Amino acid sequence: MNDWTNNTAQARTWFESLRDRICAEFETIEREAGSDASFAYTPWNREADGEAVANGGGGVQGLMKGKIFEKVGVNVSTVQGEFSQEFAGTINGASAETPGFTATGISLVAHMANPHVPAVHMNTRFLTTSKAWFGGGGDLNPPIPYEEDTADFHASYKAACDAHDPEYYPRFKKWADDYFYIPHRKVHRGVGGIFYDHLECADQAAFEANFAFTRDVGDAFLNIFPALVRRRMGMEFNAAEKLQQLEYRGRYAEFNLVWDRGTLFGLKTGGNIDAILMSLPPEAVWT
Repeated sequence: MNDWTNNTAQARTWFESLRDRICAEFETIEREAGSDASFAYTPWNREADGEAVANGGGGVQGLMKGKIFEKVGVNVSTVQGEFSQEFAGTINGASAETPGFTATGISLVAHMANPHVPAVHMNTRFLTTSKAWFGGGGDLNPPIPYEEDTADFHASYKAACDAHDPEYYPRFKKWADDYFYIPHRKVHRGVGGIFYDHLECADQAAFEANFAFTRDVGDAFLNIFPALVRRRMGMEFNAAEKLQQLEYRGRYAEFNLVWDRGTLFGLKTGGNIDAILMSLPPEAVWT
């Protein structure tokens, strides 16, 4: 079995650098709006049964509440250990006999103050069990959709996909459409994007190719989302539009608590509760 230690470290370094660039850009947007909001960073260690796991790793939760970004979390983590026996069988390449894993990644969710500005989710990650693979993507979640924003968001991800494989975008777009769906509501969570998982690394060459693609996914997010924020953040809104946003956030919360696999993975592997649940909106309503 390959030793992916150096690869995990390489991926971790890049995920942390992407975090730094994203947070700097988001803080710049706040400055443009006359706000001095900035990210607060809280380190955490992996726990089990309320106690820190020796050599279990951890992460840093980045959180900002500002004038434009009502609540945005940008988390990075690198953890390792063993899955529980009952959970191991649900993970690619793991089993009760081979429960060991490592996972490093970045996860971002932004809830915006102005309902005309779309909420957004993005994450990329590298995991190893008896196998090694990348996963990730990004999806746009506007309470008030604009066709122009949806088209530009998808175009950015399509360009990133097409640079690596012309089959990636239609495949990963469909995966996002299927995944970000709320079955009990029979509606999609947003207007989609891309989602991919189990992009396996059978050898070093595959790692390099998949890592290059994953870096382009992260860069595509940074290229397009701040532009969409700046496009909409100065628009006026009324009470009815704010209520529409809050009702939409209720659907978003339902998906993340009931259906999201990332939430379950974090809870099952001793992740930081506040970091895992940072995806929940600061306010929501159910009517």
